[in-house]
Formats: sequence, structure tokens, C-alpha cells
Amino acid sequence: MNWNAFITCAITGSGDTAGRSPHVPVTPEQIAQSAIAAAEAGAAVVHIHVRDPETGRGARDPQLYKGVVDLIRTSGVDVVLNLTAGMGGDLVLGGDETPLPPAEEGTDLAGATERLAHVELLMPEMCTLDCGSMNFASGGDYIMVNTPGALRTMAKRVQELGVRPELEVFDTGHLVQVKELLADGLLDDPVLVQLCMGIAYGAPDDPGTLMAMVNQLPPGAVFSAFSISRMQLPYVAMAVLAGGNVRVGLEDNLYLSRGKLATNADLVARARSILEAMNVRVLTSADVRSLLELKRPG
Repeated sequence: MNWNAFITCAITGSGDTAGRSPHVPVTPEQIAQSAIAAAEAGAAVVHIHVRDPETGRGARDPQLYKGVVDLIRTSGVDVVLNLTAGMGGDLVLGGDETPLPPAEEGTDLAGATERLAHVELLMPEMCTLDCGSMNFASGGDYIMVNTPGALRTMAKRVQELGVRPELEVFDTGHLVQVKELLADGLLDDPVLVQLCMGIAYGAPDDPGTLMAMVNQLPPGAVFSAFSISRMQLPYVAMAVLAGGNVRVGLEDNLYLSRGKLATNADLVARARSILEAMNVRVLTSADVRSLLELKRPG
């Protein structure tokens, strides 16, 4: 049991959700305001993707990130910024019989350095590294691509910048990658792992699988765990019972209850109420900086 837990709010993600809820933020202003509201509701960390303001689709333009980060940093609200570095790893094959060339629609593959351009520009305290490739979501020819070579290059550069990586793990094999990066000196203590559960073709979110992954974490690692859709809020309790921290947000779930669409602030407030009802102390951004030995910009 973790009696002192922090809440991360994943604000918008890059999935096709903007048309399914009016609360999914799209523009830099909307994303920043939603992040600020989540922080005011109790999130110590906000996990940031950006979207094309015209189409609503996931994007990786550093200037869009800058728009979000500048607004949050000048808002007066103290929250730890965690920028995704997952964009630029999208591969959609051309079909069952003709996988190559890849489909133009949906494919966005970038080199390791380019995938970190916004991190170098903005120097957040944290950024994510997806620790493996996998068939992602449901059906189709989409593959989330994160090769060992690219991950090594990205981990080394993030380490040089002094940014704390949040290592996103979608299955047990991804923990092998984490341990290799650690053995090769590319990760500094304390290691931070995000266990991403319940995503199709990754680890299911049953308690047995969660505990199997927890039991394979590197010694001394700090971890958080979440599941998607209707299991997001039950996983608030599950995560701390397993010894971890909590993630909620519209990237992973759009609903507060059956038929009731949520805002990010709603989801954070519900997570906070669950934790406090369990007598868990909800950590502040200052607590997280101390726990993870984060380096603030400047």
C-alpha cells in the first residue's frame, strides 16, 4: 500500500477523441486551461500532448507545445510538466498483402533527435519514453514504433538534458528494455515507471497481471499505474493498493460515470476523493519534485 501518492492528469492524448466529447482540449489555450484546472483540483503532474488546432489530430509541432507550456508557466499555478515524447513513432502499414510502402494517412515516423525537439526547447521537468513497439489499440495496421536503438539515443539525450524520463510500459517485455537502459547507465535514480494497463494487445488490467508487472520493476523504482475507459477510476484504488501512484485524464477515459462526460478537473477531483477516503495523503507538486529529484527549468 502506498500511503503517499501523487496524481498525474493526462490532459488530451493524441487519439481520435476530440469529436467524442466537448471537454477534450484541442488548441494550446484549451490544453493549458484544462491542465491548470486539473492542477487546481489536485494533480501534481500534468502529462501533455498537443493537437493540430485545425483538425484536432495529434501533433508534435514544438511551437504548439511552447504555447501550452508558456501559458501554464505564467499562470501562477505550480504543477510539474511532463511532455510526451511518444509522437513520431506512428507506422501504418499498407495492408495485409502489400505492407510496404506504408500508408501516408496516419504514418508519422521521426528520428530520435526530432522526437525530442520540444523537450530541448522547453526543458520540462519530465518527459515520457515509450519503452517498446507494439500493435496498439484495436485492429488495423497501426504499429507504435519505439526501437531499442532509438530508445537508447532518446534516453541518453534526456539524461544529458537533466529531464526525468517517465518510462511508459505497456507489457512485461517493455520492462526488459527498462532494465537494459538502467544496466547501461542511461537512467538515473530514482527510476520512474508508468504501467499502462488495459490497452488492446498490451497487458490486460486484471490484478494478477498488474502485480506480475509490479514484481518485475527494478529495485527502488517509483511507479504509477492506470487503466483506460471504465476501469480508470477503479484503478485509482488499485494503483495505491499495489504500491504505486495514480493517473487519470481525458487521454485515457472520457466519462465520470455512465453517460456523464467528464472534464480533466472532474477526474482529478474524483481520484482525490477516492484516495482521501482511503486515508492516502495526496502529494503536491513540491512533494513530487522532492520524491523524484526533479530539476526545475533555469
